[in-house]
Amino acid sequence: MDFIQLIIIVIGLSLFEIISSVDNAIINAQVLRTMTERFRRIFMFWGILFAVFVVRGALPFVIVWIANPGFSFPEMMKFAFSEEADIERALHDSKALLLLGGGVYLVMVFLSWLFLEEKKYAFFVEHFVHRQSVWFYAISSILLTLIVYFAVHENPLLALSASVGATAFFITDGFKHNAERKEQELMNPNMGAWSKIFYLEALDASFSIDGVIGAFAFTLSIPLILLGNGIGAFVVREVTIRGINWVSKFAYLKNGAMYSVGSLGALMTLESFGKDYPFWIAPLNTTVILSVFFFLSWRELRQAKAIA
Repeated sequence: MDFIQLIIIVIGLSLFEIISSVDNAIINAQVLRTMTERFRRIFMFWGILFAVFVVRGALPFVIVWIANPGFSFPEMMKFAFSEEADIERALHDSKALLLLGGGVYLVMVFLSWLFLEEKKYAFFVEHFVHRQSVWFYAISSILLTLIVYFAVHENPLLALSASVGATAFFITDGFKHNAERKEQELMNPNMGAWSKIFYLEALDASFSIDGVIGAFAFTLSIPLILLGNGIGAFVVREVTIRGINWVSKFAYLKNGAMYSVGSLGALMTLESFGKDYPFWIAPLNTTVILSVFFFLSWRELRQAKAIA
């Protein structure tokens, strides 16, 4: 892999991590406003250590380790930063398992947003689909059944990977919905600051799963994932402190993030069944989609200013 490829992958990873964490940053910023300066500093310092070095640092290893149970976790940690033939071969053999589990997870995240979540509609079809929210469970179940059916014919473990991806979605989705219900409680100034910090850390951990899983659409290299996601997490923390009011004005960024999630999930799913894509497809996909929705947001801001 040459230097240009490395740069493109890291930029794509960072961009995807930033945009997939916008919701998390907005919640963090809103809750931090109800806390004293001392506790804000505590959260920003320890939060960045936990978010980058613990959650986003450990999760890629855990995911690869689960797909390669023949290696002990210490061996996985050691070999991930080397070019040992054993780890290269193991990663290649487990690639389909990693991609399908992650792909199913991301596709279901996208469908859940498209069918169930309140949103600023960028297109009429989004409003139409949201009105058909009752069909989310049926469509998701049928899609998962079809994926498992085809996976069984390829490899029974591949079918298990699809099931694990769906399970991970329902676990994290339940936690996120609970967080939305708890958001008003977190805004209560009488709630203990330490309780808010611990809850925000747990919430950040659940949001980070999307970015880490999506990272495998860009590369299977753990060092690159750590670098790209780490840069993205640092940027999100800075946005939380300095620019969240500006970012929240761009109404369609969340739409762009979710379309990027859905398309990356589809790419990962197709690739797990043997379809090969060049390394630049995932970064280009993310950049183009986010550029479109950034433009739509900017155009709406400009029209609103013109009317005012």
